Amino acid sequence: MSSAYIIANVDVTNPQQYEEYKRLSTIAMKAHGAEVCIRGGKVEVLEGDWSPQRFVMLKFPSPQQARAFYESAEYKAARNARAGAATMRMLLVEGL
Repeated sequence: MSSAYIIANVDVTNPQQYEEYKRLSTIAMKAHGAEVCIRGGKVEVLEGDWSPQRFVMLKFPSPQQARAFYESAEYKAARNARAGAATMRMLLVEGL
């Protein structure tokens, strides 16, 4: 079975409201066994014109568990809290 990663590039537009998303998404991550690899931190672009503001990478034991996290009631609550506070670009990537 291969691991899976959820990778997100987030442009935060309302930092105060986004704090509630972070709180609720942490609950969802813990409930679904996510390993936090990257959550925020300084980003340095080495090549290309990509300039992410905030970068997040979560590791899951399988693509099915990553999908279960994304579709969970816990994460739905987090997404609802994020509405209007950020632009989210998110991928689910199968790993090794």
